Amino acid sequence: MKPCTCVWKACLVAMLFVGIAGSARAQDYPSRAITVVVPFPPGGASDVVARIVTNQMSKILGQSIVIENVSGAGGTVGSARVASAAPDGYTLLAAAMGSHVAAPVLTPNLKYDPVTDFVPIGITAHSPAVVIARKDFPAKDLKEFVAALRQRGDAVKQAHGGVGASSHMACLLFTAEIGAKPALVAYRGSGPALNDLVGGHVDFMCEQSVSVAESALAGSVKPFAVAAAKRLETLPNVPTAREAGINYEMSVWAGLFAPKGVSHEIIGRLSNALDQALDEAVVRERIAQLGGSIPAKDERNPAAFDRFVRSEIARWAPILAATGTGK
Repeated sequence: MKPCTCVWKACLVAMLFVGIAGSARAQDYPSRAITVVVPFPPGGASDVVARIVTNQMSKILGQSIVIENVSGAGGTVGSARVASAAPDGYTLLAAAMGSHVAAPVLTPNLKYDPVTDFVPIGITAHSPAVVIARKDFPAKDLKEFVAALRQRGDAVKQAHGGVGASSHMACLLFTAEIGAKPALVAYRGSGPALNDLVGGHVDFMCEQSVSVAESALAGSVKPFAVAAAKRLETLPNVPTAREAGINYEMSVWAGLFAPKGVSHEIIGRLSNALDQALDEAVVRERIAQLGGSIPAKDERNPAAFDRFVRSEIARWAPILAATGTGK
């Protein structure tokens, strides 16, 4: 019996040591720079929101936060990379609806599970979709634009940031609602898609206000409608789709995730930093200027965000499955 007793004691001591060491690491966190992977190129909505929020979070945590853009396949390449990263809290994901809601339905052989392979940290922003076209598109309002899409069909080129990206989802719902079938042109993110739209190489796209508001205000693109219940303060002259009699509303969310296995202590520290960052006036004002909104206080914690993501997956899965990929 004595040898067994010794073995059990040794095991208990080892477990205690591991627990103490893990707690010490959590207390020291973060002791070096944190990398936040944005699964899209620079300039897209996920990238814009992530940079605004993490810039403030780095000040709160006392460590630099480096944004790394890992684009491809509608956000799934960068997301898969974070899913397989070490669970130490130093590699995080700035995800959105595309990578966590659309990908499970629209991407074959997905290399991660958006629910079980990540730990939610918190939601960062909501942003309604905006229907925009090249600045010289021959339509003066949404009704004329819709008529042109219906009449010209696949002669009209619609850009999106990859199958499953928010810009892809937003236009799938829009074109399904109006009964149009444009030719879809896929890019490695909404940033490159928007650049080609500004350059007049494609005809239109649907994307989050935080990504396109500045281009619309500058006259680089022609905004036809916002997919919201009311007009945006930052784009007061752009009507809602409902004003033209079109039942089209869509708000896109973004949030921060860690790979599964990250300790509760570290998740708590990151969540608290995010919560504080979202309360900062500079963050709230900047996101509001871009047409986005900060989530309510009780929506931001990890548990609430986890419930929200699961509900979004359940809500959108049948819609996306019925609509099809529409590549």
